[in-house]
Amino acid sequence: MASWVSLLLFLFCKSVARAQESNNILEYTSETPINNVVQDPQTGRIYLGAVNTIFQLGASLKLQARAETGPQEDARTCTPPASACQDTKPMPNLNKLLLVHPSNGTLIVCGSRYRGICSLRNLTNVEEQVYYRDSNGERTYVASIEDNVNVVGVMSTYIREGHTFSVFLVGKGYGSLDSTKLISTRILQDFREWVVFESIIEASTVQTTPFVPKYLHDFRLAFKEDGFVYFLFSRTLDGTDNKNLTFVSRLCEDDHHYYSHTELQLNCGQNNRYNKVQAAYVASPGTELARVMTDSGKYENKRLVDIISACYSDSGKIGGFPAVDIPYSSKTDEFCTSRIAKDTLEQFKCGADFLPSPLASKPKFALQADTVLTRQGLLTAVAVAVENEHTIAFLGNNQGEVLKVHLTAEAHVYSKAPGDTMGEKVNKNLFFDLSQSHLYITTEKKITKVPVQTCLQMKDCQSCVELKDPYCGWCVLEGRCTRRSECRRAEEKNGWLWSPKQECVKIRSFTPPNLSCKKTQKVLIHIPSLPFIGSSDRLMCIIKSFQSEGTMSGSGQVSCDLPSPSLIPQTPENQDFVAVMVMIFVNETVELAAREFNFYNCAATVKKSENTPCMACVTSPWGCQWNTNDHTCSDMDSSMTGPNIIKHREGARCPQFENPDPGLIPVGYKIPISFEGINLDLYEGRVFTIGTELMRNVEEEVNIGEVQFYTFSGFSFSYDKSPETNVLFYVKDKESGKKMDSTLNVTLYNCSMGREDCSLCKNADPNKDSMILPTQSAPIPQITDIIPRFGPLRGGISITIRGSNLGIRKEDIKRITVAGQPCIHQEEKYSVSTSVVCEIGSSGTKAKWGQVEVEVNGGKKGISSLVFTYRDPIPQTVTPSRGPKAGGTLITISGQFLDTGSKDDVHVTIGTVDCTVEHFGVRITCRTGEYRTDKVPSDLLPVTVTYGKSTVTTVPSAFRFLENPIVLDHQPKGSFVCGGRNIMVTGSGFDLIQTAVMMVQGDNMKAYEDYHEKNDTVIQFRSPTVNESLNQHFRTYIHLDNWVKELKPFDYHQNPVFDKLTKNVINEASIIIVTGRGFSKAMTAKEAQAFVGDVPCLVNTLQDDKLFLDPPSTPPRARSRRQRRDTRPELLDLMIKFGKGEWLVGLVQYEKKNDLSLYIIIPAVVVPMLLIIAISVYCYRRKSQQAEREYEKVKHQLENLEESVRDRCKKEFTDLMIEMEDHTNDLSEGRIPFLDYKTYTDRVFFLPSKDGANDVMITGKLDIPEARRATVTQALNQFSNLLNSKTFLINFIRTLERSHDFNARAKVYFASLLTVALHGKLEYYTDIMRTLLLELMEEYVHSKNPKLMLRRSETVVERMLCNWMSICLYQFLKDSAGEPLYKLFRAIKHQIEKGPVDARVKKAKYTLNDTGLLGDDVEYSVLTLQVLVHGEGPDVTPVKVLNCDTISQVKEKIIEQVYRNLPYSQRPKVESVTLEWRPGSTGQILSDLDLTSQKEGRWKRINTLAHYNVRDNATLVLSRVFHTQQNYDQNQENHEERNALLDDDKVFHLVRPADELDEIKSKRGSIKDKSMTKAITEIYLTRLLSVKGTLQQFVDDFFRSVLCSGAVVPPAVKYFFDFLDEQAQKHSVDDETIHIWKTNSLPLRFWVNILKNPHFTFDVHVSEVVDASLSVIAQTFMDACTKSEHKLSRDSPSNKLLYAKEISTYKKMVDDYYKGIRQMVPVSDQDMNTHLAEVSRSHTDKLNTQVALHQLYQYASKYYDGIIASLDEDPAAQSKQLTLRLQQIAAALENKVTDL
Repeated sequence: MASWVSLLLFLFCKSVARAQESNNILEYTSETPINNVVQDPQTGRIYLGAVNTIFQLGASLKLQARAETGPQEDARTCTPPASACQDTKPMPNLNKLLLVHPSNGTLIVCGSRYRGICSLRNLTNVEEQVYYRDSNGERTYVASIEDNVNVVGVMSTYIREGHTFSVFLVGKGYGSLDSTKLISTRILQDFREWVVFESIIEASTVQTTPFVPKYLHDFRLAFKEDGFVYFLFSRTLDGTDNKNLTFVSRLCEDDHHYYSHTELQLNCGQNNRYNKVQAAYVASPGTELARVMTDSGKYENKRLVDIISACYSDSGKIGGFPAVDIPYSSKTDEFCTSRIAKDTLEQFKCGADFLPSPLASKPKFALQADTVLTRQGLLTAVAVAVENEHTIAFLGNNQGEVLKVHLTAEAHVYSKAPGDTMGEKVNKNLFFDLSQSHLYITTEKKITKVPVQTCLQMKDCQSCVELKDPYCGWCVLEGRCTRRSECRRAEEKNGWLWSPKQECVKIRSFTPPNLSCKKTQKVLIHIPSLPFIGSSDRLMCIIKSFQSEGTMSGSGQVSCDLPSPSLIPQTPENQDFVAVMVMIFVNETVELAAREFNFYNCAATVKKSENTPCMACVTSPWGCQWNTNDHTCSDMDSSMTGPNIIKHREGARCPQFENPDPGLIPVGYKIPISFEGINLDLYEGRVFTIGTELMRNVEEEVNIGEVQFYTFSGFSFSYDKSPETNVLFYVKDKESGKKMDSTLNVTLYNCSMGREDCSLCKNADPNKDSMILPTQSAPIPQITDIIPRFGPLRGGISITIRGSNLGIRKEDIKRITVAGQPCIHQEEKYSVSTSVVCEIGSSGTKAKWGQVEVEVNGGKKGISSLVFTYRDPIPQTVTPSRGPKAGGTLITISGQFLDTGSKDDVHVTIGTVDCTVEHFGVRITCRTGEYRTDKVPSDLLPVTVTYGKSTVTTVPSAFRFLENPIVLDHQPKGSFVCGGRNIMVTGSGFDLIQTAVMMVQGDNMKAYEDYHEKNDTVIQFRSPTVNESLNQHFRTYIHLDNWVKELKPFDYHQNPVFDKLTKNVINEASIIIVTGRGFSKAMTAKEAQAFVGDVPCLVNTLQDDKLFLDPPSTPPRARSRRQRRDTRPELLDLMIKFGKGEWLVGLVQYEKKNDLSLYIIIPAVVVPMLLIIAISVYCYRRKSQQAEREYEKVKHQLENLEESVRDRCKKEFTDLMIEMEDHTNDLSEGRIPFLDYKTYTDRVFFLPSKDGANDVMITGKLDIPEARRATVTQALNQFSNLLNSKTFLINFIRTLERSHDFNARAKVYFASLLTVALHGKLEYYTDIMRTLLLELMEEYVHSKNPKLMLRRSETVVERMLCNWMSICLYQFLKDSAGEPLYKLFRAIKHQIEKGPVDARVKKAKYTLNDTGLLGDDVEYSVLTLQVLVHGEGPDVTPVKVLNCDTISQVKEKIIEQVYRNLPYSQRPKVESVTLEWRPGSTGQILSDLDLTSQKEGRWKRINTLAHYNVRDNATLVLSRVFHTQQNYDQNQENHEERNALLDDDKVFHLVRPADELDEIKSKRGSIKDKSMTKAITEIYLTRLLSVKGTLQQFVDDFFRSVLCSGAVVPPAVKYFFDFLDEQAQKHSVDDETIHIWKTNSLPLRFWVNILKNPHFTFDVHVSEVVDASLSVIAQTFMDACTKSEHKLSRDSPSNKLLYAKEISTYKKMVDDYYKGIRQMVPVSDQDMNTHLAEVSRSHTDKLNTQVALHQLYQYASKYYDGIIASLDEDPAAQSKQLTLRLQQIAAALENKVTDL
């Protein structure tokens, strides 16, 4: 098999399309989203499968043809042909699959309409439809109608009877209305019984298994290679966990049964971090990548072979560990049981009918791959190419970028593909053209063709190699950046330099390396990477304007002539050399390499260091020499010798002056300086002068001292720019005036700079100042400031004394007094001379003031002119007085003398909580910290202000901490990155908050925005602006003072993109249409703003890609809101504003009206005509206008009425959806409280029995003595064996049914017992049921009315059928129908509880049942209670209740909300909890009846929240009741007494019974009190309609889940309906009768029972009021299943009238359902038995089988004689000795001696 690598990228109205080209980038844009793109491998044509359109494009993306495929008149439940569908509407047609069928020149097109039927179109002209047929039934349904279901396909061939057929294999995920064919093979021509697109392979495991919907397949790629077909997809592991895992599956291409279907799990990254495949591409890797992959040893095909071999030969194990699994099956028994010899495995590589299939790897043996590249964001597309054996991947992401990645051992991104696709997700359609030189990039609505490389744009080698592009390299002898194939001499050594190697042809060195500018010679140029220079190639050296021919001087060396000195440029002023570029050219035009060559100038070296000219000359890199006679530097000349010539690197011989003394010179003093001179022999007797720039051009003669020593009398320098500076002296030969080498460097310093007083001066560096310090004593200390100037009487604070001459060291401070009181010196805070810090002592109890005195060493004292005052601060008030416990409240403390001390001395606390001081002055402000105790105190806390160490002041009862605010919701939940969208946060407690800030945090940025509006329940923000270019995840928080709350969800979206306006001329009546994309992601029409000029215009409608604007009625005056210089009045800016984002989308102008003609027409024609008809028109107009006004008035009123009704229904529905959000979000199997199988069957089979929940079958308790249990168990097992005899069981049932006392209830109970007893062999149970049903049919067809069959449970077999359906549909309930049924139940419950419910008469304001409608208009209000559960922590739960609810109703709602994550059976019951309200310091127990209950005559009203006056947002405590036995008994008595009170006829809740009203009326004669008047119930019937409209969506969803054949139809239903059809055909039964049979067997026998009793399926409680509404829906369901027409009149029951309009739709659904099932692939007896055996195996051990056998025997015992007689008369029974066996069982079970 060829090597291939699949690159996987993981996680977590008609319009004219256009193509355009710019910079070699071609584009084609469609106005509908593009779903699929394919390329014709022969012609290179491109075919786009978009929504509603197929485009045919040329290779250059020019439109050649287009075919419209939608919208189509369709319905989700429609079964083609389309002409037979009802309730259709135009629906978009998404392209699901697009395949090129080149052998017959057609394009396979599969869409999402009409159940995913496909068509064939002409490849040369897609407008021509070659084949389409919608009447071939379900076998030709290929794709899916679900938008989110992916479909993949690959062309293949199929051989049958010597014929080879073109086929395509399809992989498809599961949609709710799709078939479960995961993989199918579709034929492309008619052949015998096959039709085009028919699925020609039936493989039950991957096509009809009912478990498939659990696995959530998401197919991404299908391809074939070496006789195998591969599918790449993600799915869940076993249906119990929603985590997606990635698999590749493999089939043999010639496997006609899918026996070879094997799945291998693929893991990417550590711990499979990137678990879901996003996109893939198949390609052969380059040799470099292949080597890396070979080293890793990870091959998909090898691992697949290992899995198959393990199952066929090694019991499914690899290395002793289980490695093989059977997917899509719940089997746990051994399946890899075959033992095929390993040397013969090759014969079975495609499986066999006797070998297990399908196979899958266990997670432990998944193929593991390491991540080679990770990026922020989501990678969405991949394409792979190989260039010169190097592998390049192109990776598209959800930001519109296509990254170019060089795949090596360490992959790296080297560039991005060009093109304008930023912000748009790159979809999976990423591929190359036929030449592999261009890449097609597809985004949502655009396909772009871009080159894979941009080599030729690089004009030099350096920019070429900087690309690091594996496609590119520098073609050396052509001087171009090219692909290797485009370079003629690329194969020659160094002829083509590959870009990623980062190498160019470079000159490494010259010989000689440099040359004097006064000389010329040849130079040898070393170029190691020089390509081969042939005899026909001509080398040229160019140096400025000089050219010379280059010659090869060995490998990689070129010899060139250098220019003459006259052609060399002048040496630059500040250099001692000139660099000249030497360029090597080949064939005159192509530059090979270049490098600078240095020509040096020795005479210029002395310019670099004029004070040391000799040293600069001989130490230069050029080899210069110094002549001491004439002080010149010249080129090295070996002929020049003598003591005056100092050669190169003989710097030690240079004459020079050095070592000055002293090195420190004070300013203003003439200090003599001595220094040393060396190598001055040749200058004996010469006179030298010395100078520097600071001597102001004055040069002094140098005095000669001792040997080698010289002196200089000094100079009085003046310098005040800094305390010190360096001075460099130069020395000259006086005779020649030339400078000698001098390194005389001294430091000049100024003591007075920065040392203004004596203490600072004395503290200076003594090395510099000792020679000049004055001898007088230090002056008196000066005090200039005191900080602070006020302190508390008790002292304990620090003050800072500022001044001068306050000592040199901290020890100099001897004593400090403040207002006569000693002050303790804080030595660690002392600053020399300028600052002293001390801590003041106490002044006693009286306020006082005085001066500050500081005494320093020597007895000198400084006394301040300022005074310091002792006084005590008096805080008095604190505002505000409350804040949240999280802190952050800024409080202000007011009082007297608060600015005593300084900010650092003050510490504020509230109780024990610190308050950080932010401002200190006459008022103190501080910010509260967090109150960390769980429960906040109810009392006000003291605010304590502490000054220093000793003074504590308090404001008692000044501040109270309250619970943090509660954030309930925020709307909207997203913003564009431009920000500025109004975000409304709702909750409570916001009036506590002072500062509210919205913060957005990214990976490396934060953005903030303050609130702009706030009250107690709402805070409004403008969303912050974030950086659009940052590709990162943002998290949004709100900071409410110190409390931080993350807003979830809140998403930032890329800014919308606007197209340029196409229509520029508008008028007052026109509509402006602005197009673009991304409008609706974070904006609505109400929020968006638009301006024409400076006048706003109405945003009428906002769609994702269109804005509809109503222009201003009159043309604006100004061009823009921003004053512009363009004064042309006709052009106006059209500005769109979303939040802070503004977009100028174009210029518009108002249509000009040509008034000129009117001036001619009016006087000539119009005026005379008007004069003629004026009188008649006047009369007519007056009458018509009056009528029109009346009509408009009535019309307006009707419209207002209609709008109010519509708004009401919409509001009700919206409220319901919001309230149900917690229940409908993520309603997976784990969240819906499904009953387990045993509880489900117990309730369905036995709960309706006379004993109900206490039935022995539910309790499972048999009263059998211990001594007899073994005997009874053995006998029951024998009885079970006897029941497994068909002859015995048939006789048993017939005998019972012939008995007159075997009534209907007994038949039902007996059938349920039999179902449990035979549950272990459901195949046998089904066989018995079929036999009895056949007898029943014979009886009804020949002697009774056939239409009555199965209507009631009048026979055992009818109940057996009901139980059989209940068993077979349990899994369907959990997988499909359960969720919409649970949502319907929750919706009804929520809707009913929104309004008052009378606890006494069980009537509600909101209901579907007219008999349960509350006939009074009860006033009520909604309260939100904060519920605290005793003993379960401090968290409160908000619960919505009504103030008219009884206490028990309130408890029910609280339990429902607090324990919403628990099923009903695990929640506390109402009677086991108490409810306590704590309005103040004491609590009050709330109950339905107590001493405070109101009495009205002899009537007592049940207590409500309104009775107790409980307010909104009140806190209630829910407590469990735990009692000792004695208290428990007493409590039981109290409960019984309470229940007796409630059961008393004289207790009422909302409505007093009518008979009592009549009684009062008869006693008083007449009643005027409105509250005592009986309401007319009928006036409230409109509420039924309102409730019905609100619940309609949920009812429809349930009906669709049950009556949709496009979804997964349970095999039992198909199997049984086929059985009925077969028998109906046999007995010539009409269609109406067979319809009734099906209705009686499934909808009426099973679904109505489940619908009316949700507690049969879920762990919930169904109240009477909910049950009443469910009964109405159940009746509607029954009516929909009948064939008879319902004649309705005004006298019909309200419940019938309520759903009269929908009945016809539902009837059609039932008809379509039955029709769709009939068209399905039959379920064979074998498949049905397999399914039943799986159910038996999974659940039988959980049931009370022994109890059922014991109860069944009771019937055998009761009718013993009759059974014996029946068996004796049956020859078959006699032959099997059934009578004897029954007698033996009877003897054992009844412990008696028989006559055996």
